[in-house]
Amino acid sequence: MTKLSKFLVTALLASTLGFGATLPALAQAKTDFKVAWSIYVGWMPWGYAADNGIVQKWADKYGITIEVTQFNDYVESMNQYTAGAYDAVTLTNMDGLSIPAAGGVDTTAVIIGDFSNGNDAVILKDQTALAAIKGQPVNLVEFSVSHYLLARALESAGMSERDVNVVNTSDPDMVGAFQTPDVTAMVTWNPMVSEILALPDATNVFNSADIPGEIIDLMVANTDVLAANPDFGKALVGIWYDTMSIMTADTPEGAAARQAMGVASGTDQAGFEAQLAATKLFPTPAEAVAFTTAPELATTMDRVRTFLFDKGLLGSGAPSADVIGIELPDGTVLGDAANVKLRFTASYLSMAADSAL
Repeated sequence: MTKLSKFLVTALLASTLGFGATLPALAQAKTDFKVAWSIYVGWMPWGYAADNGIVQKWADKYGITIEVTQFNDYVESMNQYTAGAYDAVTLTNMDGLSIPAAGGVDTTAVIIGDFSNGNDAVILKDQTALAAIKGQPVNLVEFSVSHYLLARALESAGMSERDVNVVNTSDPDMVGAFQTPDVTAMVTWNPMVSEILALPDATNVFNSADIPGEIIDLMVANTDVLAANPDFGKALVGIWYDTMSIMTADTPEGAAARQAMGVASGTDQAGFEAQLAATKLFPTPAEAVAFTTAPELATTMDRVRTFLFDKGLLGSGAPSADVIGIELPDGTVLGDAANVKLRFTASYLSMAADSAL
């Protein structure tokens, strides 16, 4: 059994024991919704929006309630969503396919907020070139986007995973682990990357800016819940762009927002802005629509699903990367059209672009 499978079994068991009759998320009209998010530069706006009345504003507009919960453990937030305890969650395009979709939860990407443009990095200790990674143990969250980034890095240098030894490490443990003698190579994401690179023996030898547009940060929702409650999707998008307009503004209010998000993520305004510089944000809905509907999304998702299939992460006994269907904004499907479990849509983003929320 893969570790991912263990995560899913644990999550489903927890759902049975801990949440009882509230699960799974039901495909029916309702008024109360739960959103999970975890610490990452591209997702910090959700905490700010909850703390500053923006979530409340949009929930009130549509006559619903939205409870926003921060998770310190990214994998746990996805497991809880997959188990049905939350209606929506922040995650990457790869994790959306490997965890909820592969776990059988039909999931729709409501918001494409940004892509990592340097926030995810391969870091070596006492070495300055990627080639030096050969033969080393590499600490990372196994089967996460860090694992994907490692595969792409090794590919760029004419190597494969057979040339290293992957060591699964929890993301809260990364900074401490790098400072132990046995850890010499690591793949992780911000804010951990910034903390580790502040150490004198750490060098960034490959990062997500080398594969632009491939590690995409999303807010996804249960497809059935979204279909029965489109106002929930509208509220999510409204919250997001209200917050974007504040945090990207060159105003005292914008600076205060960036400072608040920096502090909440364990750094300060300067640290947060450094992370933003390594993030390709889509500050307006029109920019997000353009990225979401571009043909490159299909190329990226084809590459991602191939990686996941090669790792055995598309389900036990999956015969090919086609086993899970991925619906693109134009309605075309990568893979099995009878088993679509991950969907990309520009519908809600387009409403925001058209000021139709």
